[in-house]
Amino acid sequence: MTDDGVLIVGAGPTGLTLAIELARRGAGVRIVDAAPAPHRESRGKGLQPRTLEVLEDVGVTERALAAGTTRLPFRKYFDGAHVNDTDPFADARPTPDAPYERGVLIGQWQVERLLRERLAEFGIAVEAGTEVTGFEQDEDGVTAVLAGGERIRAGYLVGCDGGRSRVRKAMGVRFDGTTDETQSMVVGDVEAEGISRDVWHQWFASDGSGVMLCPMPGTNSFQFQAGPELDASGDPLPPSLEGFQRIFDRYAQVPGITLTDPTWLSLWRVNVRMVDRMRVGRVFLAGDAAHIHPIAGGLGMNTGIQDAYNLGWKLALATAGQAGPGLLDTYEEERLPVAAWTLGISTDLYARVREAVKEPGTGVEAAAPPPMGTGYRWSSLASPAATVTTAATGDPAVLRPGDRAPDAPCLGASGNPVRLFQVYADPRFTLLGFGAEVAGAVGKLGAEHDDLLQAFTVDGGGGDLRDHEGHARRAYGVTDPALVLVRPDNHIALLTRDPAEVADYLSRITTFPPKE
Repeated sequence: MTDDGVLIVGAGPTGLTLAIELARRGAGVRIVDAAPAPHRESRGKGLQPRTLEVLEDVGVTERALAAGTTRLPFRKYFDGAHVNDTDPFADARPTPDAPYERGVLIGQWQVERLLRERLAEFGIAVEAGTEVTGFEQDEDGVTAVLAGGERIRAGYLVGCDGGRSRVRKAMGVRFDGTTDETQSMVVGDVEAEGISRDVWHQWFASDGSGVMLCPMPGTNSFQFQAGPELDASGDPLPPSLEGFQRIFDRYAQVPGITLTDPTWLSLWRVNVRMVDRMRVGRVFLAGDAAHIHPIAGGLGMNTGIQDAYNLGWKLALATAGQAGPGLLDTYEEERLPVAAWTLGISTDLYARVREAVKEPGTGVEAAAPPPMGTGYRWSSLASPAATVTTAATGDPAVLRPGDRAPDAPCLGASGNPVRLFQVYADPRFTLLGFGAEVAGAVGKLGAEHDDLLQAFTVDGGGGDLRDHEGHARRAYGVTDPALVLVRPDNHIALLTRDPAEVADYLSRITTFPPKE
């Protein structure tokens, strides 16, 4: 790797996603992990719809859907009696602009395996058993120090090394928040022959405690979740298979079921923490290294993947010399508020879960998380300072710069079906020109900015794309001729009718001023 490449520390979902994003854009990347081998723990076990959109762009969603399941009813019991079976997403349907109406249940180790396989397609493998203990940085790059004394030189370093991040500690940033020692949970992966695997079992009792067994797709294991056993002083006992069995027998009240073959046993405490900065010079933080969440909602893994998706294209442009010095500042500008929002949401979800288990008529599904990844309207990449105009739409209720770019079914020039998300899989910016009136400008902009931009006419000038059912125009609020510029991470950059504004925006990316 050359000195302008990127060193990623940590090969969980966040680090792997970032490595793929950099590799598919041709950036030099090296990814190391302190663990000697990949784990096989279910941990965060759900990918949300927005994350599936992200991973489709990365090239992994189809594999994740094949490995996991999107339909698993919740079966609730109260004081040993069956109460109900529910599917909170039973009425959800995909729409032209949002193809994933529900998330997918899949173990975190499986997600990581799929990401490693995708990364290997670019000729890059995780360097396991490689621990970064510190780093030094200067104006030209970063020198990471390994446990054995070896030094690695890179243009940038990204800490994706989890809640106990050594990179974060070496950066000297604050990690504000709380750890609630009074609220804890034991979690693990076990087998349980004789228990149905077609529902998520949730046994609760009138004292507010309980146990849950969630069958993990593609395995013989269940993820076990429960409040811990306590010792005489009220402190949680260390997790053990024997303890799991006692908890199960007490709350499930299902005789003859023996828990076996534990592959993961963990004691989890409620942590709500985030950094005050996600960047110090040439060093960045992403995922749990920057923010840790309560377990409810599965927001930790999803937020980390979306961190990587935001940072990847910006780092790739920076390493290629195509980005102004301030473009990298927009990573923290955009993702730090999302982390703060997510921490508030996940904390509230955890509280709602704890309340839900006390009532026979409610279930954990009542704590289903709200959608993530709705956009960055506050960003300087979407602000009036970027000469953005919404004159193409004229309606403040429709899309604005910074918003997530919707999907839509279209037809390609040959008449074959193609979705906008498939078009956006190109690592560059995408320009959509709606109407024959802007077709000439679209072709000219595409030719002049080929290194940054792919450009398509929609229903005009021969039509690279045909909006044959009108879904694209409706999704983007287009009624008149319009130019829609979409960022490489599939967010709206610009809505306009003026080709000069598109050229100005792309030029600004290459000269973006640094934060004062």
